[in-house]
Amino acid sequence: MPVIEVRNLNKRYDDIAAVADLSLEVARGSVCALLGGNGAGKTTTLSLLLGLLTPSSGRIHVLGEDMLAHRYRVLGRMNFSSPYVDLPQRLTVAENLSVYAHLYGVRRVRERIAALAAALEIGAYLRRPYGTLSAGQRTRVALAKALLNTPEVLLLDEPTASLDPDSADRIRGYLLDYQRETGATLLLASHNMPEVERVCDDVMMLRQGRLVDRGTPAQLLARYGRATLEDVFLDIARQPAGGD
Repeated sequence: MPVIEVRNLNKRYDDIAAVADLSLEVARGSVCALLGGNGAGKTTTLSLLLGLLTPSSGRIHVLGEDMLAHRYRVLGRMNFSSPYVDLPQRLTVAENLSVYAHLYGVRRVRERIAALAAALEIGAYLRRPYGTLSAGQRTRVALAKALLNTPEVLLLDEPTASLDPDSADRIRGYLLDYQRETGATLLLASHNMPEVERVCDDVMMLRQGRLVDRGTPAQLLARYGRATLEDVFLDIARQPAGGD
């Protein structure tokens, strides 16, 4: 059984279709990417998978559970990271992580925070108020929060946004190590094509809320006769409206 299964998913805002008749499956233990231009439906899809948004129609199953009826059965086995979702600004980084760790039911909270602080190199600002952090530092903290409960399904929205190349490379390496060690399933939305080529074994291309193509990075490069995934992205993004 796929870890994530979506059937005929739709999300509409009045006359605007943010997600349109989307069907997809994500295999257990895969590292999968959702790609598409601004407004393609990537973040909306992640929010629907988490239950943060209610679909207009369609079905969502994660870890074998119907997310529309029983999402609380599996939310403890999932998590989500986005640099665009702020944490309480006046709390320190350590306080924020502690609050979320207790909400997630994490055992040995101090030890878990210390381990993530070392791995993600956030120890130097654990005692700083979250609101004083730079954008790159917030990206690291958001990822630490998402890993507190050692999730089986990790949804990532722009996981290396605002990071310098060295820091981004370290984070990508850490995520791959985490996936190999735990067998977790990672689904990420990204505009960073080299990042996707490096870490993902499955790529789904979205356009206007619809799934328009899918394959491994190598398969997509061959199908479009392109040298880079960025060129494939541009080919799809620049298709005429209503085109396949």
